[in-house]
Amino acid sequence: MTTWLVTGGAGFIGGNFVLDAVAAGIRVVNLDVLSYAGNLDTLATLDGNPAHLFVRGDIGDRALVDRLLAEHRPEAIINFAAESHVDRSIDGPAAFVQTNVVGTLGLLESARDYWRSLAGEARERFRFLHVSTDEVYGSLGAEGRFSETTPYAPNSPYSASKAASDHLVRAFHHTYGLPTLTTNCSNNYGPYQFPEKLIPLIILKALRGEPLPVYGDGRNVRDWLYVGDHCAAIRRVLAAGRVGETYTVGGDAERENIVVVRTICALIDQRRPRPDGVPRETQISFVADRPGHDRRYAIDAGKIRRELGWTPSVDFEQGIVRTVDWYLANDVWVQRVLDGSYRLERIGQQH
Repeated sequence: MTTWLVTGGAGFIGGNFVLDAVAAGIRVVNLDVLSYAGNLDTLATLDGNPAHLFVRGDIGDRALVDRLLAEHRPEAIINFAAESHVDRSIDGPAAFVQTNVVGTLGLLESARDYWRSLAGEARERFRFLHVSTDEVYGSLGAEGRFSETTPYAPNSPYSASKAASDHLVRAFHHTYGLPTLTTNCSNNYGPYQFPEKLIPLIILKALRGEPLPVYGDGRNVRDWLYVGDHCAAIRRVLAAGRVGETYTVGGDAERENIVVVRTICALIDQRRPRPDGVPRETQISFVADRPGHDRRYAIDAGKIRRELGWTPSVDFEQGIVRTVDWYLANDVWVQRVLDGSYRLERIGQQH
């Protein structure tokens, strides 16, 4: 059975990826430090499954990572582990540098030494796949899209830390020959997303009858990618991507934030109308913009389409319906998240 070491596999994208991988017959060693956004409830269906081994630990713990690599001999490392929320990076950038830069460096060093210990086909087959973000490219105007050749121009502590980790991955390939792959994706959404991000935040606040905070004028544009499509893209890059290359992954679904919020309101009104019959769109509240808020992101996914044959299979209209319905049907998962320290507070206001 093929074995992969997946880091950050109790997070939103990582958790979805682990569920899909195990369903596809892959044995997964899942390393996650279980920070506030890590959630073992996401992996509850894998309890007792011998194809899934969960290990609580930090990617920067060289001794632990070295032991896992020596013991389980994975054919690939897929690195999802990251601090990932822009607002939190504004309030506390040091944690983002520690995990996303220093932690990734430690993981790369362990991967390099493990890869060097392999021989023959095992050495040829091994891959280190680093999952990153389109935010490393900065902000777009009204036209154009990000591609693999777009210069880096990060505007938040989060995106700066991810840019640094991307550069380290590239350096380990060019300096040591480590067979790396990097993906830079647009905004993900779907089941199991921690409710500080826009879509689940709006769903839960809409249901509670609370104000729906929209930054600035609501006209900031994001390219939305359904998480299942992103996971499929990563598996495709892992299987057939060219070593040392970067692939940008997008959903070809640009939407203004205010359009996303109004769409969610309409879907919830259809499914769970307010007792007073008032449309939830009336709960929208425009709030002070986030410092350094990038105006527009959009991905040109032409390279992964041409070279690897991947295209998104879920359009935004389908994906947002699936996502709203999932949150409505999974009150227990949501409530257990909200019972923790996170209370849907507004963060990221420091200047």
